[in-house]
Amino acid sequence: MGSGAGLGSFLKVILKNFDVLAGPVVSLVYPLYASIRAIESKSPVDDQQWLTYWVLYSMITLFELTFAKVIEWIPIWPYAKLIVTCWLVIPYFSGAAYVYEHFVRPFFLNPQQTINIWYVPRKKDVFSKPDDILTAAEKYIEENGPDAFEKIIHRADKSRRSSGYPIFDEDYRY
Repeated sequence: MGSGAGLGSFLKVILKNFDVLAGPVVSLVYPLYASIRAIESKSPVDDQQWLTYWVLYSMITLFELTFAKVIEWIPIWPYAKLIVTCWLVIPYFSGAAYVYEHFVRPFFLNPQQTINIWYVPRKKDVFSKPDDILTAAEKYIEENGPDAFEKIIHRADKSRRSSGYPIFDEDYRY
C-alpha cells in the first residue's frame, strides 16, 4: 500500500511541475535528437528546420536573459514560451520555418528595408515630403536628364487631370 501512495504522489509532483519538466524536453531534448537525425539524413529540408529552430531558440534565450527582470513579473511566460516552443518544434506546424521565412530571412537579406520602416523625416514642417523623395528625384535627373524628369511630371499631371481629381497648387485659395 505504501508503494501505491508513493507512485500517486510522484505523479502529482510530475503533473504540478509539467511546464518545468516539459520545457526542457520540448525545447532541448527532442530538438537535439531531431538535429542529430537531420545531420545524418541526406535531405536539406530537415537541416533547415533544425538550424532555424536553433537560431530562434537562441533569440528567445537572449530575449529572456535581456529582459529577465520584466519577464519574472509575467506569470504566464513559462506557459506561453512552452506553447511557442511546441509550435516551433512540432514538424506538423513547421513554426520555425514559418518564422524564418517571414521575419528572419527578409531582415538578413535586406536589412536596409527593415530600417526604412522606422524612417522619420527630420523636417520641422510635418506636411513636407520626406527627403528620400527628393533624393530619388535628384538621382533620376542625374541618370536621365532634366527633360526626362519633366516628361514624367507632365505625364503624371495629365493622368491626374483626366482622373477627375481636383488639382491644388500653391496659388489655390480656399
